Amino acid sequence: MTDAVFEVTGAPPKAIARATKWSAGPWHPQLQHGGAPSALIAWAAEQVETPVPMQVSRLTIDLLRPVPVAELAVETQVLRQGRKIQLVEVRLSAGGVEVTRGTVLKIRTQPLGLGGVHLPPLDEPLPEAAPLAEGRLTDRENNFGGNFHIATVHGGFGRHGPAACWFRQHRPTILGQTISPAMRAASVADFSNGISSVVPFDDWTFINGDLTVSFARLPRGEWILSKAESWLSPDGAGLAMTRLADVHGYFGIAQQSLVVERR
Repeated sequence: MTDAVFEVTGAPPKAIARATKWSAGPWHPQLQHGGAPSALIAWAAEQVETPVPMQVSRLTIDLLRPVPVAELAVETQVLRQGRKIQLVEVRLSAGGVEVTRGTVLKIRTQPLGLGGVHLPPLDEPLPEAAPLAEGRLTDRENNFGGNFHIATVHGGFGRHGPAACWFRQHRPTILGQTISPAMRAASVADFSNGISSVVPFDDWTFINGDLTVSFARLPRGEWILSKAESWLSPDGAGLAMTRLADVHGYFGIAQQSLVVERR
């Protein structure tokens, strides 16, 4: 089996990504974890050249339909090209049907000489201080969680309430390519609802219909902390939110809209 989440042929604006079993999520072995297409969209958007140095500032992923563990067509389009921003749309289709759409905002980067640190410092233990485990999400041998080492500070999978977990992705998203900082963050951010659930996994599903990740800066290094919590309303809607950090401090936030149903 291919030792990556996707095998990609071609390049944006049109490419083909073949999903492997390492893309599968916890809900069904033939459906992808939301982190897989989210990271793929980040990759596709980063392949689009910019006229000046820019970095990803925001990823917004709309999971329009369940994403199959199958071949996906990847198409990109520049919606807005300016001197300060670039807005890229990425569409993923399976069998001619659009399953996921993302918009990726990039902003111009330049030295400003602000001095000092204007981001919150890390307030959780470093990953080496927490118990380390493989991130398998289910009893199945191959799934998206198996791409990660996870160091749990508190809460986490199988527990209820807020959580803080470190994630290190050790398997490539794209075969033969390195994982970019934005791709790492997109993959980790989509675990927020899983690590901070407030209802039993065996009795309820709480699938997210979208994912938005906003960056004050891009992460540095392989370890990413997700400090997450979930809110559920009585009518089946909810939110999962997380603050994202690396070992140097916090760099971004993410949010998911949840659809809650009894199994």
